[in-house]
Amino acid sequence: MKKAIYPGSFDPITFGHLDIIKRSAEIFDHVVIGVLNNNAKQALFTVDERVAMIRDLVEPCQNISVEAFDGLLVDYAKRIDASIIIRGLRAVTDFDYEIQIAQTNKVEYPKIETVFMATSLQYSYLSSTVVREFASYGGDISRFVPNEIIPLIQEKYKR
Repeated sequence: MKKAIYPGSFDPITFGHLDIIKRSAEIFDHVVIGVLNNNAKQALFTVDERVAMIRDLVEPCQNISVEAFDGLLVDYAKRIDASIIIRGLRAVTDFDYEIQIAQTNKVEYPKIETVFMATSLQYSYLSSTVVREFASYGGDISRFVPNEIIPLIQEKYKR
């Protein structure tokens, strides 16, 4: 069974992330959405909120699970017995960074493979940073994220 991990902060999850998740679930036997708990970053949502949000959105998919993790991705991959890391690419600039990380992960854990998936064209501009920026000014984020999570994002900016 090919188990893949799609890691990220997902703060918040976007249509671009969901596109990669859906396409990955069609390729691999099981996809673990690994929600990074990065204490060095000031997140909009707690890791538990992000995990719950993603679980609700992917619930109909039988071969997807969502878990929080911290520390090194390769250590987490070993722990859950994943052999593939999925990384989405929006632009060439993403590749420059991602190839270095993929090569480092391969040195650290030779059994791991990184699969790069190009983001669908309609989401190539989209990032969680864009969503947060628009939301912070009360902008329309309905083209960026699912309707189910818009109120959750808006609530964060009311405080």
